[in-house]
Amino acid sequence: MRIPLYQIDAFADQPFTGNPAAICPLQTWLDDATMQNMAMENNLSETAFFVGENGKYDLRWFTPGSEVDLCGHATLASAHVIFNRLEPTQDKLTFSTKSGDLVVTRQGDLMEMNFPARPPEAMEANAVLMQALGGNPALALQSRDYFVVYETQAEVAALTPDFTAMARLEKWATIVTAPGDNCDFVSRFFAPGEGIDEDPVTGSAHCTLIPYWADRLGKSEMLARQISARGGELHCRFEGDRVAIAGKAREVLVGEFLL
Repeated sequence: MRIPLYQIDAFADQPFTGNPAAICPLQTWLDDATMQNMAMENNLSETAFFVGENGKYDLRWFTPGSEVDLCGHATLASAHVIFNRLEPTQDKLTFSTKSGDLVVTRQGDLMEMNFPARPPEAMEANAVLMQALGGNPALALQSRDYFVVYETQAEVAALTPDFTAMARLEKWATIVTAPGDNCDFVSRFFAPGEGIDEDPVTGSAHCTLIPYWADRLGKSEMLARQISARGGELHCRFEGDRVAIAGKAREVLVGEFLL
């Protein structure tokens, strides 16, 4: 069996930036164990699999270690493959996922995703988390992930977390954020418990980042940057119980799985 494989740099306008995702279009679903092994073989933060046609697809995402309920950059990368390889006449896609229906529209050279908002909430003090992150955070909240706010972009950029300690934490991952020097806000994303010490650009994290910063800044449209080593830029909009996240993508590798 031959399965197409595309590697796409999401939230990137040039190769080797943004967040790479492996995308595997399928005619019918493979068994879960095979898809998990393919994700492990790719060894990227996410591998996406989809089945469908005519602008409507079922979509699933796997890290090297497990299936996840929401992934922004691999959704953007999947849309890029469909728009540019499979259905070039489409300008709107609907993905059925574990997080509900996700719509992606093509808007010039940007693709815009519409995701559920996940506003952060109060949490109890967590000394292990604070020690593992380091620095001097101003605020700690939580949603699906821990959500830790610093005063400056420089503090976020300087963090060197203890990933061994973070891998033992209860939450799936940790978002750190601060006001941006040349954008509205910056972030980084750590998920060592899922085999991802630092994710380059994380669309799903912005389901929490956008409502927080929209409320704090008093604005609905924002420019965000994830300041990992690769880096990425996200155009963000707050829509109450939904968020819009737009970015570019680049195809960097094409191949096949031989199963």
